[in-house]
Amino acid sequence: MPDKILSDEHVVRLVQKGDFELYSLIVERYQDKIFSIGMRFFYDRDDSADFAQEVFLKAFKKIESYREIALFKYWLVKLAYNHAINTKKKKHDEGIGFNSDEIKSDYELPENRHIYGEIKQILEDEINRLPERYRICIDFYFFVGLKYNEISEITGYPVNTIKSDVLRAKNILRQKLKGTIAEEYYEMQ
Repeated sequence: MPDKILSDEHVVRLVQKGDFELYSLIVERYQDKIFSIGMRFFYDRDDSADFAQEVFLKAFKKIESYREIALFKYWLVKLAYNHAINTKKKKHDEGIGFNSDEIKSDYELPENRHIYGEIKQILEDEINRLPERYRICIDFYFFVGLKYNEISEITGYPVNTIKSDVLRAKNILRQKLKGTIAEEYYEMQ
C-alpha cells in the first residue's frame, strides 16, 4: 500500500503494533509544521530543528498513549505546543533568554534587520501579555496556521469561543500597539 494512502491514524496503529520504521512517515508529514512551531517560540533555525527532533522523539515514546480520541495531527501539535511552552519556561527559569537581535530571515536586508527585530519583539511581548486562552488561540490560528475547528480539537474550547477569543485578542493587540513601531506592521496583517 503506498505511503500516501495510509492515514496518520493507520500508521500510528501499525507503529503501536511494532512496525517502528513507519514512524518515519509521521516525521516526514509533520516536520515542517513542528519546525514552524519551534520557530514561533525560539526564532532560531538550529534551536527549532532541535525542538522538532525532541518533539518527534517524545511523540514516539508516547505513541502508545494515543487513543484516536482526536486526529493524530491534533495530538502531535498539542504535544509540540506544550513542549515548546515548557522548554521556553525552563530556559527562562534558568536565565537563558532569547535575543530578538538573533531573529533573522533569509530575505531580510541588513538595514531592515534592526527594525524587523524591534517590531517582532514588541509584537511578541504584547502577545505574551494576553490572557493565556487568547494567546493559545492566537498562536494556533496565526503562527501554527490551524483552523478554528482544529484548535477546538486540540484545546477543547468550542469553535465560537475560539473565534471570539481571536477577535478579542486582535482588538487588544491593536490597542496595545497604537503609537509603537509595530502599529503599522500589525495593521498590514
